[in-house]
Amino acid sequence: MKEVKLYDTTLRDGAQTEGISYSVTDKVRIAEKLDHLGIHYIEGGWPGSNPKDMAFFRAAKKMKLNNAVVVAFGSTRRANTSVGKDANVRGLLEAGTKIVTIFGKSWDLHVRDVFRVPLEENLKMISDTVAYLKSKGKTVFYDAEHFFDGYKNNPEYALKTLFAAVDAGTECIILCDTNGGTITSEFTEIVKEVGAKLNRPLGVHCHNDCDMAVANSVSAVEAGCVHVQGTFNGYGERCGNADLVSIIGNLKLKLGIDCIADNKLKELTETSRYVAEISNVKQRENQPFVGNTAFAHKGGIHINAIMKNPVTYEHIEPHLVGNKRRLLVSELSGKSSILLKAKALELDLTKEAPKTKKILKLLQKLEHEGYHFEAAEGSFELLLQRAFKKYKRFFELEGFKVVTEHRGGKLISEATIKIKVNKIEEHTAAEGDGPVNALDNALRKALLEFYPRLAEMRLSDFKVRVLEEKAGTAAKVRVLIQSQDAKDSWWTIGVSENMIEASWDALVDSIEYKLLKDRKS
Repeated sequence: MKEVKLYDTTLRDGAQTEGISYSVTDKVRIAEKLDHLGIHYIEGGWPGSNPKDMAFFRAAKKMKLNNAVVVAFGSTRRANTSVGKDANVRGLLEAGTKIVTIFGKSWDLHVRDVFRVPLEENLKMISDTVAYLKSKGKTVFYDAEHFFDGYKNNPEYALKTLFAAVDAGTECIILCDTNGGTITSEFTEIVKEVGAKLNRPLGVHCHNDCDMAVANSVSAVEAGCVHVQGTFNGYGERCGNADLVSIIGNLKLKLGIDCIADNKLKELTETSRYVAEISNVKQRENQPFVGNTAFAHKGGIHINAIMKNPVTYEHIEPHLVGNKRRLLVSELSGKSSILLKAKALELDLTKEAPKTKKILKLLQKLEHEGYHFEAAEGSFELLLQRAFKKYKRFFELEGFKVVTEHRGGKLISEATIKIKVNKIEEHTAAEGDGPVNALDNALRKALLEFYPRLAEMRLSDFKVRVLEEKAGTAAKVRVLIQSQDAKDSWWTIGVSENMIEASWDALVDSIEYKLLKDRKS
């Protein structure tokens, strides 16, 4: 079976995403997670470019990795500079990694217009740097930057840059589609042509500017590449890099290539979401393989077919990648999704039962009023549990009050709340950055003594939508709250003409869902 090595560059290329800034601790945590998944190479950063990356390489020396090798990244020596005196090259040595990846220019346009040096000098910059690093005992990977544009413009010179690296001793040549503008059919042909002329393992590094980075990466493997670079969740500058998540899913499940171990594939979804959390980026809901809606079904016909045979609307079984099937509840899905949800909750419900019709009628009524249960499965589960009277409420609201005032140059909200738990009355107050935050703080403060595991939970997203814009300030609003703990994430909903009331309803559902979930576990 063909062996393909995975090379992750989330910590460098991914860090160039607008809005992402990793601390050294963040980088260590992501590297450990990727190592656990079974990634072969983790590019830690560019040690010659900033102190943070060098600090990571110092920290990396203390990490106990079982699968991955940390790699330092940098450029060839500068023009007209002795390689031994080049600051960037010295940084690569100081990083202390066994493997270094250097990039050089393959496109004569860059050599002439950016470096502004003779084409022959660029070849020397490549060969000198590779040879020097080899003389220091390093394994060297060579990233041929802008290779595809260079090859299309001047194939003879682009190949000369590769041979300069090969003759100097590089272990692997990585062909880079740095501008991300090459169409897959053309991309594949170039890989085949180069592979036939080069006596070295080939790798590929794709950017996603034409939304083809994953397709190009997979096609490169089919064309002979044995080394694939990418970032988790496709993070990267501009439109991002090839998404290693999708690459792993396709190589493993579609081509049968053992790029990671069978037992690790089930951790793909968890790893993707972990990297998103550390990156402080909301994961794309429809991300292939691992997204929240990757195996979500809404239409009644689709759901009915899925119930009979999941292959009808799913290309793989969700559990293979650690994801799960979701049957969305809405006025479009009819009784099928209600029955399946009830079955998952071990509630006795049949298609013709009066209770089923009653729940469907209630669902349609609430959706007409502005509820949106496909986006708030936590609230729908609670609706079913309440319909079956399967649990009593965890607390009773006696009343609450929210006051917002301008104090010390900023707006401060304070919530006072009175609740009853098991006939014990609790009266608390808390401040917050806004009325909803204040209510959340006050409610938790009142409940923590009775339900300590609420400390594990936090609100991670808050959305408000005006449902009837023409009604102005009297319009209904829909509030969606996303909450999460160490294991799960869930959405709840509230609808009202009053935003505070809608927020309160969604907030109460989020806490009750957490408490109900904990009771089951």
